[in-house]
Amino acid sequence: MLEFVRDRADQILFAGWQHFSLVFQCLVLATVLAVFLAALVYRSKGLSAAANSVSAIGLTIPSFALIGLLIAPLGFGPTPAVVVVAFFATLPILRNAVVGLSGIAPSVVESARGIGMSRVRTLLTVEIPLAWPIILAGVRVSAQMVMGVAAVAAYALGPGLGGFIFNGLSRLGGANSIESVAVGVLGVILLALILDLLLVGLGRLTTPRGIRV
Repeated sequence: MLEFVRDRADQILFAGWQHFSLVFQCLVLATVLAVFLAALVYRSKGLSAAANSVSAIGLTIPSFALIGLLIAPLGFGPTPAVVVVAFFATLPILRNAVVGLSGIAPSVVESARGIGMSRVRTLLTVEIPLAWPIILAGVRVSAQMVMGVAAVAAYALGPGLGGFIFNGLSRLGGANSIESVAVGVLGVILLALILDLLLVGLGRLTTPRGIRV
């Protein structure tokens, strides 16, 4: 195992960086999209329920099947990987964003509007900061989930450590097949831990002091 890692250290590090970059960029995209959608629907009970239903149903879709379906229209490579990872990343964040924004006391919003804040400014400077801890909790859940989804995306020749997993599985029983799978799996776990620690630090930096746990 150690010899396998030593001989392919550069390749493993590059694949790890690609994997982390794919997940991180999709997570940023998903957060922006989820908060935007939540801001559109959270004032309506019907639309909020619909958003939560979409989140729940979307998470039941097998990622492997969705990647396979996207190969035909999008081809192989990073594009289907980005679409699938961003799609699954959006779902938990959307649900938490709707819950967080809906849970803000109406009196807080009315006070902000009462001192002359516009609806958009109230959302950006009052509601989203107050809902941010709940939104960030969804981001952390999403990050852990899509680390594995990004590995599965290697089926469509997407970037990342999933290539080691699929390469090892395709040669199961052959030389270094188990080592290849182990490197991919352990690498994904390590990256998930690193990203979660970074998100914890982000939460400490971005959560208003008055509502920090």
